[in-house]
Amino acid sequence: MKRRRIVALAAAVCATGAALARVSGRPARIAWPASTLITQWPPYPAFVEAMRERGWIEGTHYVVDAACYEGRAERIPAIVAELLARQPDLIIGSGTPPMRALMQATKTIPIVMFTVGDPLGQGFVASLARPGRNVTGLSSLDHGILAKQFELLLQAAPHVRRVGVVHNPEIAPHGPGLRDVETVAQRRGVQVRALAMRTPGEIDATFDALQREQVEAVHFLLQPFLNSGDCTARVAALALQRRWPTALGNATQVRTGILVGYGWTNEDMLRRLPHFVIRILEGTPPGEMPVEQPTRFYTVLNLRTAKALGLTLPQSLLLQADEVIE
Repeated sequence: MKRRRIVALAAAVCATGAALARVSGRPARIAWPASTLITQWPPYPAFVEAMRERGWIEGTHYVVDAACYEGRAERIPAIVAELLARQPDLIIGSGTPPMRALMQATKTIPIVMFTVGDPLGQGFVASLARPGRNVTGLSSLDHGILAKQFELLLQAAPHVRRVGVVHNPEIAPHGPGLRDVETVAQRRGVQVRALAMRTPGEIDATFDALQREQVEAVHFLLQPFLNSGDCTARVAALALQRRWPTALGNATQVRTGILVGYGWTNEDMLRRLPHFVIRILEGTPPGEMPVEQPTRFYTVLNLRTAKALGLTLPQSLLLQADEVIE
């Protein structure tokens, strides 16, 4: 008897997505604009697996309608309009840049944020506990974390006295984050040279500007296209050619050649995303679901990059690492 109940319960859980698909007559449609094509993003399988664990099978119970703006913010409104014309059941706002366009475009279709910086300060939600309207999801944590990344970079390369900080003025949390970094720099007797980089097409020009500023290390504030392995690998390679130690907020991307990473992982965030997606598709109003922030942060160091730069990372820094890439 007990075994039959367990089997029945498991079947009911797995049937949830199928039941919704039968009622609507089609799989749920999830629109997902992002800087890179999300379904081809290497961490994307973590989302598919987490959905499957909850009984939702891609292609059967839901489909992802992905669109890519390639880091070019001017393309976002047209992409959002194109996706909304296909009448999605839910939209995932991937990163801060698409969110304003999404919220202007619809007041009714549920929007689930994915690592959106400071949604309260930007007016996307009324509060983190009760966001209201048609929005909820996962917020990134910007206050304090950028200063921590900068501190780790200085620990890894204590000789540097002039650091380039590459930011995107169109990402609102970069403003206060940059001020946090400048506060740390002043305390440590380090000069900061802040330069803007908005798109992948500006990478070469940004590096030329950093060279003219005679920087000795570079801190890249995270933005959507730096979640792409190709873009981050290119940035890491260009920095290594100039023998600049680097820091970035995406711990996963340290494998591409960045020296120091401190932050959450995309895989962790993607695995949490179905908590919002499924509950909303099953009828929970998004405005009643609290916005969540990352709770687990990782320090990742790349010893290969350190050796290529001729750096010996201090033991005190190595002891802080969750992962050391050798």
